[in-house]
Amino acid sequence: MDCRVVVEAAVPVYDVGTADEAVRIAVSKTGEMLNPDLNYVEIDMGSRTSPSGEELPPAFIAADEALVALELRMDVFNVDRGEHARRIARKEIGQRLRNIPLKVLSVEEMDEEETTERSSTDESE
Repeated sequence: MDCRVVVEAAVPVYDVGTADEAVRIAVSKTGEMLNPDLNYVEIDMGSRTSPSGEELPPAFIAADEALVALELRMDVFNVDRGEHARRIARKEIGQRLRNIPLKVLSVEEMDEEETTERSSTDESE
């Protein structure tokens, strides 16, 4: 079974003025920590909501420091079940993102089409 795992990361960023700047720096910083070992992990802005359900920006800024919510997407192949994929993704990402809190948001089983499409794309690169 092949799964796509989405992990949320809370990345601290220092000396920033705007939420956009904080997100750009957090994505860059996370990419540096993951590469070259995990260059296949996709990094996106996370989404945050208030307790009342209001949409919030992905970065919280106070005193020129920010905490940025990022979503890291990783495909895990040949696992027994979803829990196995969850543990593999959390371990692989967590080893490279030291001292950054992680939370697994979702584990989805991939279709056979997605798996073959992904492998054919990797071979062509």
